[in-house]
Amino acid sequence: MDCQTLKELDARYIAGTYKRSDLCLERGEGATGYTFEGREVIDFSSGIGVNSLGYSEPGWVAAITRQAVKLQHTSNLYYTQPAVELAELLIEKTGMSKVFFANSGAEANEGAIKTARKYSSDKYGEGRHGILSLLHSFHGRTMATITATGQEQYHKHFHPFAQGFVYGEAGNMEDIKPKLTKNICAVLIELIQGEGGVNTLDKAFVQELAAICLKKDILLIVDEVQTGIGRTGTFFAYQQYGIQPDLVTSAKGLGGGLPIGAILFSEKTAEVLGFGDHGTTFGGNPVVCAGGAYIVKTMDEEFLSQVTAKGHRIREALKGVPGIKEVSGLGMMLGFLHETRTASEIAEACLKEGLIVLTAKDKVRLLPPLNITGNELEKGLFILKKVLIQQ
Repeated sequence: MDCQTLKELDARYIAGTYKRSDLCLERGEGATGYTFEGREVIDFSSGIGVNSLGYSEPGWVAAITRQAVKLQHTSNLYYTQPAVELAELLIEKTGMSKVFFANSGAEANEGAIKTARKYSSDKYGEGRHGILSLLHSFHGRTMATITATGQEQYHKHFHPFAQGFVYGEAGNMEDIKPKLTKNICAVLIELIQGEGGVNTLDKAFVQELAAICLKKDILLIVDEVQTGIGRTGTFFAYQQYGIQPDLVTSAKGLGGGLPIGAILFSEKTAEVLGFGDHGTTFGGNPVVCAGGAYIVKTMDEEFLSQVTAKGHRIREALKGVPGIKEVSGLGMMLGFLHETRTASEIAEACLKEGLIVLTAKDKVRLLPPLNITGNELEKGLFILKKVLIQQ
């Protein structure tokens, strides 16, 4: 197979829902990918935050291989060891109470929305079902999560949408407070809005919002699909905000490259969903959970401190580079704005030079593998600075 043939077959057989960049990857190792022609590219995207340990990390490959030859799947009507092990690890890392496994971030957010509405219905009766999310948020592409997403560009063509969603302005409590009416059962937030532009929420704002939610018995759902599993330098980003969510959703980096989603329930919400209230065919898949358990086990304090250190190194490298206007984010989830060049122009130029970066609105978004080596990191930063300095 060569790249041109691959692109022709893709156009013939795969639905055209993605505007692909001109890159055909055949294999990868660590933070380095290789094309069919053998060209090397440094990856600062991690498959949009999925490959938390880069490409085909040997320990992760061994974990999923051992499980695949034992038991690749059975239904959730029966018990499996990998799902229990991963759930226990997640509870130990967070102090939450229970876990539900799904297949994606969108599914996890759907389940959290259902949980919030059932909690409110059980306690207060019908009618208290509203969900407040934030403008510039992104929560998925199912009908409920696309409605929860506070970006108009995702709301074209798909009417009618799910009912009961309202939007508030991040950081503006004067806008949000009047919207927290008696009909609101939950608030759904990302602590760093990834697709919305790598917008980091202010800690004081988040703490005030959490306090209001607690007072009004409105559930606080924190969407950690992109920010979780070590990405920001703590296991979950909320652990840097001094809050206790009622529900936390996770996906992306949890699977390390295989599809998984998870809802973490606090003590308050742990028993809301009962038999028959929710389910999924592939959630808790043994192979995926075995890989996820390996990922979580790597996230000790030393590993997380290195994530923070690497994030500081990236920020340091960007300091003083002409044209960079703003750097946002936490840990190794970073974005920057350029004064004169668009994010897409920079991303395209980087790819030509051998570096994969992402965009998020007007910003270039950087999500390197959390275990990226110092050599790979410096190679990528060299290319990035070279592109940024070019006129």
